[in-house]
Amino acid sequence: MANNVIFNVDELFISVGIDVGADFSWMSIALPNQQFVGKPYKILHNSMDSLTAAVSKIKEAEELYSMKSRIFLESTGIYHYPLFCYLRDKGFNCSVINPIITKNSTNINIRKVHNDRFDSKKAALVGLKPDLKVSLMPSDLALNCRNLCREYYDLMDNRSAYVNKLQGELRMAFPQYLGIFSKVTVNTSLTLLETYTSPSAFIEADRKEIIETIRSTARFGLTYAQNKYDAIIRAAKEAKEFGYIIDSNVKRIRLYVNFIRKYDEEISCLLNAIHELVDANQDTDFVKQIHLVETYKGAGFLSAVSLMGEIGDFSAFSKPKQLFAYFGLDPAVKQSGKFEGTKIQMSKRGSAIARRVIHTLALQSISVSCTGEAKNPVLRDYYLRKCESKPKLVAMGAVSHKVCNIIFAMLRDNKPFEIIPPQEHIKQYNAAKCNIAA
Repeated sequence: MANNVIFNVDELFISVGIDVGADFSWMSIALPNQQFVGKPYKILHNSMDSLTAAVSKIKEAEELYSMKSRIFLESTGIYHYPLFCYLRDKGFNCSVINPIITKNSTNINIRKVHNDRFDSKKAALVGLKPDLKVSLMPSDLALNCRNLCREYYDLMDNRSAYVNKLQGELRMAFPQYLGIFSKVTVNTSLTLLETYTSPSAFIEADRKEIIETIRSTARFGLTYAQNKYDAIIRAAKEAKEFGYIIDSNVKRIRLYVNFIRKYDEEISCLLNAIHELVDANQDTDFVKQIHLVETYKGAGFLSAVSLMGEIGDFSAFSKPKQLFAYFGLDPAVKQSGKFEGTKIQMSKRGSAIARRVIHTLALQSISVSCTGEAKNPVLRDYYLRKCESKPKLVAMGAVSHKVCNIIFAMLRDNKPFEIIPPQEHIKQYNAAKCNIAA
């Protein structure tokens, strides 16, 4: 009976939904009338026979119903990439859909069912929707930048965790040491803690040896080294009266210092790799967009690369609101009937790294320089006006939206950043509208 169904092949297609897993995926094939072709098929990622059989099943359905297929894979972070590229290289029309879309789509029966087979069916039915929004696969360059930057932030977060642990140990064993250097993680401080892990070790050590260590690592001269030595010895003597140290503290201090050193080494290598990647692709539009974002006052190289790596293909965004939603800066609205939620927060469904960068840029925009001048007078004035009627976090959210708007306009118009007063911006906007009308 199914073979006798007549379709308008110019408008309709076969939808193939794939629920992607780490080691295997489930595939379901749906016709335009929402009927399924056979049962869900399990694709084993480590078996070429299984992958070849999946391609054959899709092609058989295309020949049987005289329609082309479109394949929809749920985004899973990294696991969908090999399968997406494999099917794309076989000539299929492949798209990636956000798992939130399939999760929130209407259930296909009244039973409470959740498994991979069922999810593949939902993905296939979602693929039949004419207004479905799909994600674009980023280029290899964008994907490389994204992966390296995400690894950088992950390493930095782990490093921060060990810094906190080191400070915790010192607060117990040697609390007076924490105020001697600007940061406990500066090279001089870590070098000393690697060798002398307790107050007693500092007191018993040779004076000239410690001073030479400080002088050679800090490079501020002999007087600086002598002053720091005197401060350390004074703190070590005070620690005997206020401080509690046992053998495990010494071992953990040395362990944490070694971890921090190792993280610093890996982070440095990662930053070099990012610079080399960008330098090797200077002629690409993607790298040109990175340099464009760098022109934003307060944005450094890493912020620009991280932001563009998360954006991927900017052509996927036609409105600033789409960029807000992609970053998770859009409001999570709660409204039903006469009820309207008053505590509206950011959805935070998008890229956490992108939000992190945007928040940093927002902080830079509302800050003042050492001379007391606003780094971005327009956004600082906007923030201060918002703070008159809104909490500071709400005002910061509004500034983040403004920053996102500016980034979008820079990439859309392919123009570097410039601070434009509101009055001038209105004039330019009205002039542009007149030109369009003419």
